[in-house]
Amino acid sequence: MQRLISGPALALMLAAWAASGLAIWLSASRANERRTEAHARSAALFVQMAPVLQSPRCMNCHTSTEFPRQGDDRHRHIMSVVRGPADHGVPALQCQACHHDKNSAATGVPGAPDWHLAPLSMAWEGLSVGQLCRLILDPHKGGISPDQFVPHLQTDLVQWAWSPGNDLDGHPRMPPPIARDRFIALAQQWVGSGASCPQ
Repeated sequence: MQRLISGPALALMLAAWAASGLAIWLSASRANERRTEAHARSAALFVQMAPVLQSPRCMNCHTSTEFPRQGDDRHRHIMSVVRGPADHGVPALQCQACHHDKNSAATGVPGAPDWHLAPLSMAWEGLSVGQLCRLILDPHKGGISPDQFVPHLQTDLVQWAWSPGNDLDGHPRMPPPIARDRFIALAQQWVGSGASCPQ
């Protein structure tokens, strides 16, 4: 013989199931809120880094053209220099023909080891901050993983941006708008926070 559950007992069971479901829903909702907040904090770190990446020191090499740009005004490279098949200039005029391992005080020609353009797949001109972030991390376009990002920023060529020397007229080139140590710290925090990109 089956025992019937009394009305009050049934009500208590239903209330317990409802409370259990509500607790699960609230827990999932809070976890989602935490993920959203963490994503927003990480994306905000990239926004803070963006003025460096969009400065002439980076953009002159991350160009979408078949030639490098130069100067704080980002004009076309003099002497009709072109990108070349491997982003190091054409065989008759490689970048290293003029750009040596360090800046030349006598000529104003900037220098750092392995001077070259970023590949066209890493052209940053005309991109929003969010697009720039997603491109940097896109392996299909030559992007790098978050773990590779900070080491890339610490290469001699990138570090040159903070000691760019004088231009051909003897005027100091502008370094990026954020100090190097602060920028590297922001990059480390961004990677450590999940490397999220803004919209």
